[in-house]
Amino acid sequence: MKLEEFVSETISQIISGIQKTHDHAKENGATVNPRLEHKKRTLSTGKVTVTQKSPIHDIDFDVAVTTTEGKGTKGGIGVFVGPLGMGSQGQSESANSSVSRIKFSVPVAFPTQDME
Repeated sequence: MKLEEFVSETISQIISGIQKTHDHAKENGATVNPRLEHKKRTLSTGKVTVTQKSPIHDIDFDVAVTTTEGKGTKGGIGVFVGPLGMGSQGQSESANSSVSRIKFSVPVAFPTQDME
């Protein structure tokens, strides 16, 4: 799996999961990621200043990107997260591999829910 696919799918599933919990939360008297109508905060990243009504959450990624080349093995790049590996893997008598760790955060304003 390519890194861009992994990041995109991870963020998409988190957003979908939050959206799906809104109805369940409302039925049970809870609020998931409430909209902050009375509180506004200005975020300044040095390049952009934004007035935001919903909380910004950082999704932290810490991934290992592995490249493998060898006889009888297709070369490729794979993303490995914890004990779960996704990507090109194969067996070879002679293989060269390289692992690089990448840590980054993606700020996201998740779907909000009105408080009643």
